[in-house]
Amino acid sequence: MPTKALQIPTADGQADAFAAFPDGGERHPGVLMYADAFGIRPVLEEMARELAGHGYYVLVPNFFYRNGPAPVIELPEFIGEEVRPAVVAQLMPLIEAHIAERILSDADAYIRFLTAQPEVGAGPVAVTGYCIGGLLAMRTAAAHPGQVAAVAGFHGPVGVDGPDSLAKLTAQVHLGHAETDMTPEALGELNQALDAAGVSYTSEIYPGTVHGFTMSDTEAFNPSGLQRHWGRLLPLLDRTLASS
Repeated sequence: MPTKALQIPTADGQADAFAAFPDGGERHPGVLMYADAFGIRPVLEEMARELAGHGYYVLVPNFFYRNGPAPVIELPEFIGEEVRPAVVAQLMPLIEAHIAERILSDADAYIRFLTAQPEVGAGPVAVTGYCIGGLLAMRTAAAHPGQVAAVAGFHGPVGVDGPDSLAKLTAQVHLGHAETDMTPEALGELNQALDAAGVSYTSEIYPGTVHGFTMSDTEAFNPSGLQRHWGRLLPLLDRTLASS
């Protein structure tokens, strides 16, 4: 599986990024993958390669590039319960500084870069994200209607922008929520907003999961949750990007 370390030109500099894509020299549909707050690291590279193995060019940007290349903070190999609070405390100022203006400016740069890659076919792209990356994915999809055909978010704060934020969505949507992140009542409200936006979507709580369940280098990891995630994401991409 070919991989590349890349630099994405942005309005504020260069964002380092990781890309994985199928071998063979053909062009493939593009997928922008937003990491969780812990950023690009072996588990994210592994997930990008897994997705690329299904026929996609997967671009994973370091969205904290203004603070340096990934990893922007020192990360343990396993982010267990005893170290997680300290790691999150280091990341919170970066998260708080990553305001909407930066997110949307960067999203423009990432989409432009992704669609210009020689390995990426013409046609729409997809965006997927984890944790804060789920929020970035939704904002990116809403800002690029018509260009983003599918968006998926997993254990992310995807409802924080309110129902009006979904009005511009044209992409097909899948949202996989952790049990600890979303009450059934909140899920009902979010799904009502998606109904009002008129988009095609699935939005569900994954049973027995906690925040971060897709990430195998954390104590939150849930193998069945990760498999359910692939079982929802891959058909979504196949439906929306197969013609790219």
